[in-house]
Amino acid sequence: MRKWIALFGLVLSGCGSGWAQRQVEAPRGDGKLTPFLVFAGKGDGGGCAPLAVFSHGAGGSERGYRYIADALSGMGYTTIMLDHRESGMKPLLKDMRAEGRAGIKELVVDPTAEQDRLLDVGAALAWADKQCKAPFKVLLGHSMGGITTMLEAGAKDQIGVAAPPAGQDRFDAYVALSPEGPGVVFADGAWKKIRKPMYTLSGSLDRGLSGGPETRLIPWKEMPATSSGCHWSGYLEGATHMSFGGRGMEQGKLDPVITGSIGDFLQGVQSGRCTLPAARPELKLEAK
Repeated sequence: MRKWIALFGLVLSGCGSGWAQRQVEAPRGDGKLTPFLVFAGKGDGGGCAPLAVFSHGAGGSERGYRYIADALSGMGYTTIMLDHRESGMKPLLKDMRAEGRAGIKELVVDPTAEQDRLLDVGAALAWADKQCKAPFKVLLGHSMGGITTMLEAGAKDQIGVAAPPAGQDRFDAYVALSPEGPGVVFADGAWKKIRKPMYTLSGSLDRGLSGGPETRLIPWKEMPATSSGCHWSGYLEGATHMSFGGRGMEQGKLDPVITGSIGDFLQGVQSGRCTLPAARPELKLEAK
């Protein structure tokens, strides 16, 4: 069972509490509470900092993905690491005890679980707005969190996720790590109407639920071209699913490549022109 969890990129806690800046619980639309960790950012000239909200993979928690939290906070973003309780480790293990590896798919295709995740995103946004109106907002997610990110941006699902909470498109930019291609949650053509800046990043050893690593490239291929070139696709040679979850075998080498490319993308979005950075041999980047 643990093997399949690792293969799907489910990030267990495993991180000490020393790096957490602030633990918060905020009410969401259905009356439940959403827990998350907040890392301080720094706004220009003492103003409100930009906001980054991160959605973890199935079976994860707000205490995973430390490298992402540290990098975004270091870029000046107030960073919120969500804890999706209804699709965390306990629900995942329950499904896997009943269904084996198929339990992963059972959780991912559960429309209620996806709706709960989107309500968590809304709770974090409402809380952040009460603290300070961020001048720029980005939603990021890995694996199931990548699905959540795409649903927020307006990708059309085939499992019956209600809209709202899906399709509200409340962010200025999106980053989907290990995006899921068509076949499970999404059908062909699901991404054709996404207009906001989006960066999809996957790896050569990063298999999806609906096929091999090549299936993770399809969302970007289906997105329309933009005048600013802010639809990016990144393909990282040698990266597995767990590489993006912060627990890969070559993590020390790949972390700065992943976070650096995210920083380049976000800087481009804010400037209004997403010019690709200098080429790196391990990372293939395309823009349209």
